[in-house]
Amino acid sequence: MFDRIAGRYDMLNHVLSANLDRGWRRSAAGELGEEARRVLDLCGGTGDMSLALARRPLGTHVVCCDFSHEMLTRAVAKFRRAGLSRSSAVVEADALRLPFRDASFDGVTVAFGVRNLADPRAGFQEMMRVLVPQGRLVVLEFSAPTRPALAAVYRWYLARILPRIGDGLSGAAGPYGYLSRTISAFPEPPVLAGWIREAGFAACGWRTRAGGIVAIHTAIK
Repeated sequence: MFDRIAGRYDMLNHVLSANLDRGWRRSAAGELGEEARRVLDLCGGTGDMSLALARRPLGTHVVCCDFSHEMLTRAVAKFRRAGLSRSSAVVEADALRLPFRDASFDGVTVAFGVRNLADPRAGFQEMMRVLVPQGRLVVLEFSAPTRPALAAVYRWYLARILPRIGDGLSGAAGPYGYLSRTISAFPEPPVLAGWIREAGFAACGWRTRAGGIVAIHTAIK
């Protein structure tokens, strides 16, 4: 499915979020801390989160990991255009079976990807495994608005507008209906934080953006 929409994925992210997704990624990258120099960006897709990470202090090296070949092809082109090929790499792999040794990274990020994992709890265990002690996890994911009026509008947008615009502009029937369903069914921040804690992480917390539409979770190994 993701290979089919790779060509218009970035454009649709910006359109469907009213271009707010750029700022959300920058905020998430800022939560990692300057001391994280070896960073794994899981479910990295076309590399937007990886770019935000690679533009941090000199010396940061980012591995953009995803299971979609077409998405990663576009990430490679982005890194080259940005002059960041030396500080960025791509790895095509399953987030539940990462091809990295224990304690390989100072930081792990996941932007809008936990919803797509077949087993999020197993995914967090893999993230824990590849992090160094005191390594930092940052998860940027959709949430649910807390204000009733905004929540009602948001539910209507997810159910009626997002699938039509997304599938229409992508030229593929179905992917953005899937996106709408996974966002609607995804647990609220306290539940997601509980999954992170179950994997062994400490100092689990979150803060919301855009009235609760997204949440940035942080935790420490």
